[in-house]
Amino acid sequence: MGTDVDDAASVEFHAFFERHYAELARLAHLLTGEADAADDLAADALLALWHRWDRVRAAEHPVAYARGVVANLARTRIRGAVRERRRIALFWSQREEKTENPDVAGVVDVQAALRRLPFRKRACVVLRHAFDLSEKDTALALGVSVGTVKSQTSKGMAELQRLLGTRGAPQQLHAAMARGGEAGGRDR
Repeated sequence: MGTDVDDAASVEFHAFFERHYAELARLAHLLTGEADAADDLAADALLALWHRWDRVRAAEHPVAYARGVVANLARTRIRGAVRERRRIALFWSQREEKTENPDVAGVVDVQAALRRLPFRKRACVVLRHAFDLSEKDTALALGVSVGTVKSQTSKGMAELQRLLGTRGAPQQLHAAMARGGEAGGRDR
């Protein structure tokens, strides 16, 4: 059971929500340009406000505080969208090459071995060796550090060598991906 203070805070927050939700959603829409995301951002902002309601209600201008939360969430969403566009651009900027007479068995073996790797190791190996991205570009695409790319690629290649039973795993990976592997859904 709640106390009178908890009930009063709940009623006060509900009134704040009713008064300002539409305005906060409109602000989110204007900041992001995404009508679909506006309601979600406003709801996320109000949820964050509820968790800090004691601080918000004590603020001199609670609506300004709420607008700041929406602005920060919108900024985070925009930055995430920009990072995602950069990742997609890296993937699609690779030129398409066709290979005749692919080694289907080799491709199947490499793909099966890749599926056994944890995602981050697999992503690092594929981006570095199938897409020939630099460590820096791979780090940018995955949102990790260059050091993480180095260690995950090294560990992933060692695991592939173990799974494929060969020391020529990098060459086999290059060859398999060039001959019809699924590198981002496109032939390399």
